[in-house]
Amino acid sequence: MKFLHSMIRVRDLDAALHFFCELLGLREVRRREVEKGRFTLVFLETGSEDDSAQIELTYNWDQEEPYTGGRNFGHLAFQVSNIYETCEKLQAGGVTILRPPRDGRMAFVRSPDDISIELLQAGAALPKAEPWASMENTGSW
Repeated sequence: MKFLHSMIRVRDLDAALHFFCELLGLREVRRREVEKGRFTLVFLETGSEDDSAQIELTYNWDQEEPYTGGRNFGHLAFQVSNIYETCEKLQAGGVTILRPPRDGRMAFVRSPDDISIELLQAGAALPKAEPWASMENTGSW
């Protein structure tokens, strides 16, 4: 058995691509537009040689209202080479760090479509550092 992808629905494809590609660093590997069904599928991956898992963004052209979701979805998790640099880049891009990496190891943010994203430091936790070490949680993740 081989894990292929997780699918999430997005209301604003450009905002989702900005978050996942420009801010988080994923890359688009294929796209399929289905005129008859009025939807677009965009597949993203990390680009790492040993990582074939993908995220499928499903953009339904006529969706105007935000999607509602439950906590039963859970989250998407990404390993990052430097959790502090990743959080700084996301924050500079307007993303709220909901669970800051106080421990130098784990953080949570949300995508523009309110999908919970876990960030985990590769290898050992980084030494605790400010402003992260004293930053409070915001909202839920």
